[in-house]
Amino acid sequence: MQSETPSPWYKQPWPWFILAILGTSVVLGTTMLVIATKNPPSLVSDNYYEVGKGINTSLERENLAKQLGMQASLQVNDASGQVDLELVGQSRPQQVVLSLLSPTQPEKDRRVVLQPQADGHYRGQLQDPVSGRRFVEIIGQEQGQDWRLFEEETLDKGSVIRLGE
Repeated sequence: MQSETPSPWYKQPWPWFILAILGTSVVLGTTMLVIATKNPPSLVSDNYYEVGKGINTSLERENLAKQLGMQASLQVNDASGQVDLELVGQSRPQQVVLSLLSPTQPEKDRRVVLQPQADGHYRGQLQDPVSGRRFVEIIGQEQGQDWRLFEEETLDKGSVIRLGE
């Protein structure tokens, strides 16, 4: 009887298969780590205390808007980008700030300062068209205090958005 000498380990397929699995997991893990460090989540706040104080400020501004009886009718002309705002209530601020905020994509947020016109409306100009689901925020000022109208709306072509009702 002849005894066969086993071939060396590096000539066997199984050790290479196991090493390939380990090597692939190291490469994929390193890739995911690099992607995660270069693209941090933008919706996470580091300072929850400041966010909480901001919520209280927002509630105070919304309560002031209710006390003043503020309501708004907003229309955005998609072709020209003109924003027309009609305010109803006891406040006639020198200017109104309109924010159209995307719930998930901060790069799509738009802010426009609306100026009063002779007909009692406020008008401003958007640089690019805005459509879809947005948080619509209108901030004005009465006797040194800010008031705020805020609602989630879907912006469609030619639609009129009503806030504060």
